[in-house]
Amino acid sequence: MKSGTEKAEQSSWKNHKNVTEFDFMGLWENKQLELLFFLLFLLCYLAVLLGNSVILLTVTYSQLIEQTMYYFLCYLSLMDLCYTLTMVPRLIKYLAAATKNISRNECRTQLFAAHLLAGVEIFILVCMALDSYVAIIKPLHYLAIMNRKRCNMLIVMAWAVGFWYAIALLLMVLSLPFCGLNHISHYLCDIKPLLKLVCKDIHVVNILVIANSEMVVAAIFLVLVASYMHIRYNLRTRSSVGQNKALSTCSSHVMVVVLFFVPLIYTYVLPAGSENKDKEISVFYTVIAPMLNLLIYTLRNTEMKSTLRKLWSRMSHSEL
Repeated sequence: MKSGTEKAEQSSWKNHKNVTEFDFMGLWENKQLELLFFLLFLLCYLAVLLGNSVILLTVTYSQLIEQTMYYFLCYLSLMDLCYTLTMVPRLIKYLAAATKNISRNECRTQLFAAHLLAGVEIFILVCMALDSYVAIIKPLHYLAIMNRKRCNMLIVMAWAVGFWYAIALLLMVLSLPFCGLNHISHYLCDIKPLLKLVCKDIHVVNILVIANSEMVVAAIFLVLVASYMHIRYNLRTRSSVGQNKALSTCSSHVMVVVLFFVPLIYTYVLPAGSENKDKEISVFYTVIAPMLNLLIYTLRNTEMKSTLRKLWSRMSHSEL
């Protein structure tokens, strides 16, 4: 005779095997509001595609690519482009569609791709902070420290760290049983909304997720803040002109770091069982931040604006 616990476990496993797709509940239940945001996010998405493509072409086909800051900026634009391609088209589709579903395999793929690209972007932001730090604190050793070979090594490390981070979350999800519940209170496959569907105690898993995501991201953010505080402290002995020039070099990066990290930390700070506005806040680093990044690095960057004018003027004259 089988015990009631064993029968319940077998029933749970059967239900888990029958779950072949998940249904998204979306951002809002108000259809008119979703149609309004459909147009808004579509415009944001087109702006991200166009803007980051322009940055990539401008940096790649100009002398800016020889500068380390723009070399990393090129990769940051590429990550923003890939990240939005992974997440935003499906979000836009769901805002207009009556049914919002995704297969289990597609859900796993989206989870892995999103966290891989986010992990790489986080590390690239760290690389850009390191570049600013060395340029301001150790200007005489800058070329020796931030040479192209070391920059390439940092990019490889960014992909390695991003892969490790994403594969850890994916393996965690693969081992979890889903007991027939397939309504995800979100617009994408993320670890927190998926954990709410798990039919076993997720206390340990929550700790692992917080350790793997929140603690690491928060630690990186604090290190970045500390590095810029150290930069500001070391600038106190310089002239006002030198201070303004140095601060303008890294102010854009500070804005991008804050816009990306603060919503990310808020989204993952609470465990999966808690109720917060994580899906609404996640729109910020999924859609809004990539669009603001390109505005910050173009409209606030004199050298980028000058290069853009020269490059596109040259292209227009060549066509004539």
